[in-house]
Amino acid sequence: MPVAAPPQAAATPPAAPAPAAATPYRVLARKYRPQNFDDLIGQEAMVRTLSNAFASGRIAQAYILTGVRGVGKTTTARILARALNYEPMEGGGGPSLDLSVLGKHCKDIIESRHVDVMEMDAASNTSINDIREIIDGSRYRPVMARYKVYIIDEVHMLSTAAFNGLLKTLEEPPEHVKFIFATTEIRKVPVTVLSRCQRFDLRRVEAGTLASHLSKICAKEDVTVDAEALSIVSRAAEGSVRDSLSLLDQAIAHGGGTVSGEEIRRLLGLADKARVIDLFDALMRGDMPRALGEFRDQYDAGADPAVILTDLAEFTHLVTRLKIVPSSAEDASLVEAERLRGKEMAEGLSMRVLSRTWQMLSKGITEVQQAAKPAQAAEMVLVRLAYASDLPTPDETLRKLKDMPTDGGSAPGPSSGGGAPPPGPVAMAAGGGGARLAIAARSEPMPQRAPQPAAVAGPQLRTFADVVALAVQKRDLLLKHALETNARLVHFEEGRIELAITEGGDPNLVQTLARKLLEWTSRRWLVSLSSKQGAATIAEVAQARREEREDGIRADPLVAAVLAHFPGAQITDVRTREDVAVEALAPMEETGADDGSDDDEGLSPFD
Repeated sequence: MPVAAPPQAAATPPAAPAPAAATPYRVLARKYRPQNFDDLIGQEAMVRTLSNAFASGRIAQAYILTGVRGVGKTTTARILARALNYEPMEGGGGPSLDLSVLGKHCKDIIESRHVDVMEMDAASNTSINDIREIIDGSRYRPVMARYKVYIIDEVHMLSTAAFNGLLKTLEEPPEHVKFIFATTEIRKVPVTVLSRCQRFDLRRVEAGTLASHLSKICAKEDVTVDAEALSIVSRAAEGSVRDSLSLLDQAIAHGGGTVSGEEIRRLLGLADKARVIDLFDALMRGDMPRALGEFRDQYDAGADPAVILTDLAEFTHLVTRLKIVPSSAEDASLVEAERLRGKEMAEGLSMRVLSRTWQMLSKGITEVQQAAKPAQAAEMVLVRLAYASDLPTPDETLRKLKDMPTDGGSAPGPSSGGGAPPPGPVAMAAGGGGARLAIAARSEPMPQRAPQPAAVAGPQLRTFADVVALAVQKRDLLLKHALETNARLVHFEEGRIELAITEGGDPNLVQTLARKLLEWTSRRWLVSLSSKQGAATIAEVAQARREEREDGIRADPLVAAVLAHFPGAQITDVRTREDVAVEALAPMEETGADDGSDDDEGLSPFD
């Protein structure tokens, strides 16, 4: 029996499709994590070593990766596990570092869900029981892949028992097992483990390379960013790729898709580079009001006092580098103000001033970080820097002290006509307190003191011949002979001698002469060895003069007649009448008497 169809219901509009679930946001550090060795930046040495090893089949049983946080240790471990188990989709092949095309196991390894690639965090699995599971599992062959790979992150956190339990398996693992360790504290890993692993030290990424990498990521993310912002982020990361991406992610969110240097400085609490350079310039000029005003403006704008001093220390380091290596101005991470003004200040500041500034800032940063009121502590550090900028260096101070008279005479009385006090200890006091002491000394005469003997000045050495004469005076005949026969003078000035040593001469002559001059003159002389030819030695000059004089004598008719009359006769010595007179009078001058004594103390210093 046919059934009647029900009355047709009114047509209803089709239901709207359900909105697609929003894709959760992935931070830049995860989104742009390298997938193969070509994506790694700044680790060319490691990639080259692994490429050669894989090409020649010299694959180690264990690797250990070390470096600071964020340089890519765990990422490299996953890429290495992927390379060990790489197999094309069509099958075949072997371990390869060419991972441009995904293989059978690549996707699962990248997503950390491959059954034969096991990752373990040693910070939370530190006991021997956790290692025993690895040892037991290593006996069985891999399920799908070529190798069973164990990646142990932060391996230095394992206990001593866990390390000891791993040693045997690590030294002689089954042929299907590979170990990859990662650590930031390589010194905490036992040497017995290190000796069984192939070690790779992952370098900090240079600021210029990091800035270029961040620029490419900003282009992919369609983010507007200026060069100064990239420079600030890359240097703030201190070589860590992950830190730089985290800072960039935060800066993009802060700027709403636009990243500028000013926004980065405000975000990180940094001071403007141009203003830091202005502060440095004011300190080096000793302009304290301008320096304190500039510091207060930066502090009011939100800059941290310790960060301001750190920026000053970084600029001091930059100026020092530019002074030593001018080509470092081509660094891509430098902004234009640092490049131009840094070169200008490197030409105008001495190395001693820059070294002193660095030391004072290094100590001042610690003081500010520990101070209850950091701003006040930072201002006191700046005061010390500004007033130390025109202080004499230690050698200049010693030179001035040596030039001061040491006669401590009595102070002038009221009838002295208001003259300056003698250069005694009271009159040399500096500052306001010193001035008051000097006035008191003039109003109240000091008690009479016995006159102090004047300090005996050291020997004055104005030429190299004076140095040789001093060696004779000190009875150091070995040094005198060495200076006359083995030393070729290249340069001589007060406090500095540059010598070249003849072939076969004493190689320690330079050190010996410097030590003797310090002992004899109570001053430090810089005696250096030169690669230049230098002048003729004293012995060579004397020999040339002797030969010249002998040739002149041979030309004399009387001498020529004597030599002709006595065949075979030779001229063995040439002396003038003045030489004979000096030799005859020298003993009398030395002994102070003409008693005919033949004491060798009376020898002339020129014999």
